[in-house]
Amino acid sequence: MRHNSVDIITLGCSKNLVDSERLIAQLRASGLKVKHDPDKVSAETVVINTCGFIGDAQEESINMILECAELKKAGKIGKIYVMGCLSQKFHKELMAEIPEVDGWYGKFDWNGILKELGHEWHGEIENDRVITTPPHYAYLKIAEGCNRGCAYCAIPLMTGKYRSRSQEDILDEARKLVAKGVKEIQLIAQDLTYYGTDIAHKPTLAELVERLSDIPGLEWLRLHYGYPNNFPMDLLPVMRERDNVCKYMDIALQHISDPVLKRMHRNITAQETRDFLARIRQEVPGIHLRTTLMVGFPGETDDDYARLLDFVREQRFERMGAFAYCEVDGTYSALHYKDDITDEVKQSRLSRLMRVQQDISASISESKVGKTFKTMIDSLEGDYYIGRTEFDSPEVDPEVLIKADSQLPVGEFVNVRVTEADAFDLYGEIETN
Repeated sequence: MRHNSVDIITLGCSKNLVDSERLIAQLRASGLKVKHDPDKVSAETVVINTCGFIGDAQEESINMILECAELKKAGKIGKIYVMGCLSQKFHKELMAEIPEVDGWYGKFDWNGILKELGHEWHGEIENDRVITTPPHYAYLKIAEGCNRGCAYCAIPLMTGKYRSRSQEDILDEARKLVAKGVKEIQLIAQDLTYYGTDIAHKPTLAELVERLSDIPGLEWLRLHYGYPNNFPMDLLPVMRERDNVCKYMDIALQHISDPVLKRMHRNITAQETRDFLARIRQEVPGIHLRTTLMVGFPGETDDDYARLLDFVREQRFERMGAFAYCEVDGTYSALHYKDDITDEVKQSRLSRLMRVQQDISASISESKVGKTFKTMIDSLEGDYYIGRTEFDSPEVDPEVLIKADSQLPVGEFVNVRVTEADAFDLYGEIETN
């Protein structure tokens, strides 16, 4: 065991990762030695930043806490502190079940952790972070919380109402990131498209993206986690006209059947969804859309599910993920609906949906063979360099694999001609002309 040391373990989404990066900066400013997601947990103090979105994420977080509790019993680590979404919502219940944890903190109580370790919050570096991603890209969070109130989602219960950061605050952080060598920023929030409504009484995401795209040295700006209802359509010309704003948008649609959408409290109809997607594709030619869909929501009939399958075949999303409904305590659906679809049916529906999408993804990838794309080189792994086009977000989207026949600059852009493709990745070679 090393004294004066902290291991931080981050679970869940990129929003949690940003929180951990800010906490690392504060701890290091206090003179502590900090490691993030170490291969071997061994520090005197361990901080676990948890996720509480769905059942699988909650289970992963609890298992990690239990693993660290065993390490503590064996004398291999010192104190354990838990923060994040799971701790925010369930700390009272977990406190009784896992007494080995020395402190439970909410999602935003970083100051409390610092005080527990005998240090104070450093206000002068409030926006500073220690980047844990590869140094050429970073996530930038523009808001906290959510006002949408979807029936299945516990996020508002954990993070509270929507709170936009000021544009100047965001721009200042973005400039600092670029000055450190970041070339690509992934703009994130629980809901990007609501940005500014709580401050200016209207969405101001388009203005923010335009100002961010003016920062010299920022070569790619990518948008994650939009919402289809009341989408700020003035964003579309910015995406179309600004070369460094990626033609990529991540919008969770969840379903297409009107009865399911109504029970989900999505505040949008099937026809409005189709009209919305058509307008995006019309105004931003070539855009790649990523979406997330849910199967097995309470009351989802065979007909509802068939409509979802037809919708996926019809829209041919470039990127799509899906998950089976999991009841989360405290949500509207947990309180008012019966989870009436068996796990077996949920998994069958999920598997079939993903098989449909796999064929679509393979076809879209195949259409790129012979074309040349500006590609960011992320890493060298074995015999291949791993890259991404503007249509690929880190860790969740297909990659471009380039045979390592010659040395390529990691963290830089090169032009790659695609030579072959499968359902998951592209393969290419450097364009020499």
